[in-house]
Amino acid sequence: MPQPSRLLVNTGSGKGKSSAAFGVMGRAWARGWTVGVVQFVKSDKWQVGERKLAAHLGIDWHTLGDGFTWESEDLDATEARGRHAWQVASQMISSGDYDMVILDEMTYIVKYGWVPVADVVAVLASRPQRTNVIVTGRNAPAEVVALADTVTEMVKVKHAFDQDIRARKGIEY
Repeated sequence: MPQPSRLLVNTGSGKGKSSAAFGVMGRAWARGWTVGVVQFVKSDKWQVGERKLAAHLGIDWHTLGDGFTWESEDLDATEARGRHAWQVASQMISSGDYDMVILDEMTYIVKYGWVPVADVVAVLASRPQRTNVIVTGRNAPAEVVALADTVTEMVKVKHAFDQDIRARKGIEY
């Protein structure tokens, strides 16, 4: 009898939430799983290494954000993109076509009130038995944390950025 799917949450103020999820992405792909990724905040302007890897592996990847909200020139458009990203993600999860769906920085669409937490919980709770989900982002909603099987909180102890050291290809992206 197959094991039930899992819901994992990587949250907290520390670095590594998405990186940990993308490590699992590689592991899942290596096991023959069908994997999909939806990025809620990052934009196509960011040429992240994980996306290059995913393209090489044939992983279904959707970068649907337009960057950080504090850099947005049109918050209504940013919100519309977040809602659209949730539509794509919820269809991917509900389809039953994926063994793993990664919702990168999904917590922000709930934090900013763009998608009701009840809608997110309903989709996550009713996911097909086959479909495992990883949610990343700061301030994971309590309702998602309660539903999750595994929750990891990343805690910042020290970060190079605080010392005016810029992000580096291959490490941060």
